[in-house]
Amino acid sequence: MNNACEPSDLSRVKVSFVLNGKHVDVEVKPWETALHLLREELELTGTKEGCGIGECGACTILVDGRAVDSCLILAPQLDGRDVNTVEGLANERTLHALQEAFMAHGAVQCGFCTPGALVSAKALLDPTPSPRREEIVEALSGNLCRCTGYIQIVEAVEQAAKNLREKESDQA
Repeated sequence: MNNACEPSDLSRVKVSFVLNGKHVDVEVKPWETALHLLREELELTGTKEGCGIGECGACTILVDGRAVDSCLILAPQLDGRDVNTVEGLANERTLHALQEAFMAHGAVQCGFCTPGALVSAKALLDPTPSPRREEIVEALSGNLCRCTGYIQIVEAVEQAAKNLREKESDQA
């Protein structure tokens, strides 16, 4: 008996993309979400599943530098793209300035929303090294947090932006 909710074609689709700086080749079901691929198949569990309908931001990833809800895009849509998750922020020796600032400002409480907020903040800071507070609030508007009240998160992003600018001027 054919279930109308489940596609009858069980074929898999080949998908190739760059994930946190490394080339990945996988086969996925055509209807599989990017969230499922990352968490269940590639075991990158930093990306969280919250609402499953694009409302909470817990599953935010970067696709070609843009913050997107991985629960709303299909895994085949990652083909040929540059994808970054929260696991790609830090390198082997140091945390990203955003991660350090989140810890310093108490922007990490239960931690469930933190990966999505970090990735959304990175999507803002990469093209906008000196964001206004309103821009930070807007960039984080798709990330729901029930613990911090958001003030610590916004202050952490402001501090990270300052630290990144200082680091860049020191290297110049």
